[in-house]
Amino acid sequence: MKKLLKFLKPYKKETALGPFFKLFEALLELFVPLVIAEIIDVGIVRGEEGKGYILSMMLLLVALGAVGLIFSVTAQFFAAKASVGFVTGIRKALFAHIGKLSYNQLDKAGSATLVTRMTSDVNQVQTGMNLALRLLLRSPFVVFGAMIMAFTIDKKISLIFLVMILLLSVVVFGVMSITMPLHKKVQSSLDTLTHATRENLSGVRVIRAFCKEDEEETSFNEKNDLYARMERFTGRISALTNPITFIVVNFSIAVLIWKGALRVSVGTLSQGEVVALYNYMSQILVELVKLANLIVTISKALASSSRISEMLSVPESSSEGEEYTGGGSVEFKNVSFKYEGAGDLSLKNISFRAEKGDTVGIIGGTGDGKTTLVNLISGFYSVTDGQVLVGEKNIEQYSRKSLLSKMGIVPQKALLFSGTIRENMKWSDPNATDEEIFSALEKAEAKGFVLEKEGGLDFRLEQGGKNLSGGQRQRLTVARALVGNPDILILDDSSSALDYLTDRNMRKSISALEYNPTVFIVSQRASSVMHADKIIVLDDGAAVGQGTHRELLENCQVYREIYNTQFREEEE
Repeated sequence: MKKLLKFLKPYKKETALGPFFKLFEALLELFVPLVIAEIIDVGIVRGEEGKGYILSMMLLLVALGAVGLIFSVTAQFFAAKASVGFVTGIRKALFAHIGKLSYNQLDKAGSATLVTRMTSDVNQVQTGMNLALRLLLRSPFVVFGAMIMAFTIDKKISLIFLVMILLLSVVVFGVMSITMPLHKKVQSSLDTLTHATRENLSGVRVIRAFCKEDEEETSFNEKNDLYARMERFTGRISALTNPITFIVVNFSIAVLIWKGALRVSVGTLSQGEVVALYNYMSQILVELVKLANLIVTISKALASSSRISEMLSVPESSSEGEEYTGGGSVEFKNVSFKYEGAGDLSLKNISFRAEKGDTVGIIGGTGDGKTTLVNLISGFYSVTDGQVLVGEKNIEQYSRKSLLSKMGIVPQKALLFSGTIRENMKWSDPNATDEEIFSALEKAEAKGFVLEKEGGLDFRLEQGGKNLSGGQRQRLTVARALVGNPDILILDDSSSALDYLTDRNMRKSISALEYNPTVFIVSQRASSVMHADKIIVLDDGAAVGQGTHRELLENCQVYREIYNTQFREEEE
């Protein structure tokens, strides 16, 4: 929690004023039993003559209540403002931090736990902070204030208050020490449930295609039941606080009335003072019940804040370094790579060089490391061994932002964001004109269908571009990469949903680009890479062949098998 408190700094005033007004309200509440004692011991004792005094005391009670209400509402305003501002800062920092993590770190954390920490955990912290600002000082203040006021009435009988508070402190902090680690486990179980939900929603078509609804429902119910059992178990322990509190306080009230009655009978206490002591005991009961519930909420908030702090403590991938000024050449020197937690290398001792303007094809079977290789060019992962050079310098020397600003990347999964086509196209260059956008769309064979859409560039895309076909999404992602006139263009299986003619025309337009980028084409189709200046053939993470199409047909058995399978041994 300490790491998160820095986000409260902009709200120092609200953080101080919230508890301050609550303490004033509590102070007024402590005077109420004394006023009631005065009504009994003075007003009622006087009989008819005391009616005026009783009325004046009742007006004083109303005034205390009204002023207390004003203080309470004011305190609630400041507490809400501070807690909402506090978690707003946390959300911004957490979202920005997640965006700066490397692919390795994101893979390790998993999207489910990131979503839970951004939503459920942050909400728990907000609730805990709000209640803490309102009650964390007020409740103990009332408890100890009531005890002190009781001592001013009768020191000996007030020892009951002291014993009661000590017993309840043991109960409250005992429950807190047990439930805090349990709340962490509950939130971890929620991560698993969130992951299952996300996986089912994103894969609903596949689940239905294979008629796996019943199996997935059973699996989800098991995870949901586990989460429910853990939540119930933790809740039962937390729920013990209230009944134990009531037992201790009510037993103390019974002892108080018994002892008070004895002292009234011998004349050492008045009836009004006994009633005042009873009221103070009732105030302590109410506040301790509030405090018990507050402890449960704070336990959850502390567990959630610990999870958020853990994520914020994950080191960001370095964004500092030299500015990449261009060049376009790419060289791999004995590069090997292994994913974190993987048993074997995904890439093994890869070496090649691509000069500016070259077109490099990367081909191989599924799982042979094609996407992994191009992800190393963009710096999304750091190599395990060897070096990746871009523009004659190690990629680690460059500022990640400056390097990626000169790259056009079309990922394997064509992903578009909700918004207009124009907004999506400007991701590469925020200052791109409509003319530049249409030029990129034309080269990506996308201009025709964009013009047919209602509004053209103002046509609104749904999340993920779900209101477009797969081929249209792929062409728009290619156009988006071309808008920025990149030095290095990476096309990761970007034509899998395109017909051969559209694919050929798009590759032809890209090869004729005036700014002459270095192009990497990842594909399982021989037809997509056969005209490249250099083709790299991957097999189980190793480069088993490099060269032109004709050279590989003669010298590389793996490439020849791929080609013959797809073209039925027909050669150009």
